Amino acid sequence: MNITMERTRTQDLKARTHSTHDQLDQRIMANQPFASRDNYARFLDAQYRFLRDADALYDNPELAKLFPDLAERRRYHSIAADMGDLGRPLPHLAEAPISGALDVASAMGWLYVVEGSKLGAAILYKLAGKLGLDEAFGARHLAGHPDGRARHWRAFTSALDGLALDDEAESRVTAGAVAAFACMNGHLDRVYA
Repeated sequence: MNITMERTRTQDLKARTHSTHDQLDQRIMANQPFASRDNYARFLDAQYRFLRDADALYDNPELAKLFPDLAERRRYHSIAADMGDLGRPLPHLAEAPISGALDVASAMGWLYVVEGSKLGAAILYKLAGKLGLDEAFGARHLAGHPDGRARHWRAFTSALDGLALDDEAESRVTAGAVAAFACMNGHLDRVYA
């Protein structure tokens, strides 16, 4: 008996972006963001810039139709509070690379990266705890959703996997994810230069 299992869009996207994602994770950890509060603050600065860049996703009316809880998924305000907790000024930034009018397929690629980072944040949150940081001080943006990280992620991937997209739109989802990873890498370049 030969059984073939069809992969979901999310599984395909993970496979297509695996090396880029893995390189980013390794790069973040190589900078030892949890060796001290100062190192963490630099990481926080890069994260702040990335979440600011992605914040327009949460105002995208097409994404809001797919995710009724889109607004509560937003982390930009919590990371701004984390910066304040550590006495760090918010950086003055140029115009964000995406807007609320980004096409849905590209936006889904970006959102895949932003929402997916919440899964990895479980490990980062534990490490932040060793610095005395938590959901009330300095690590709000790393804290899990009250319903649980996995449940929140499954709700997201269910919507992503359920979209009917043609080949061109599929390519834009991947391009959006790659652009999001590249954006975070660019912020790491600036912060750790």
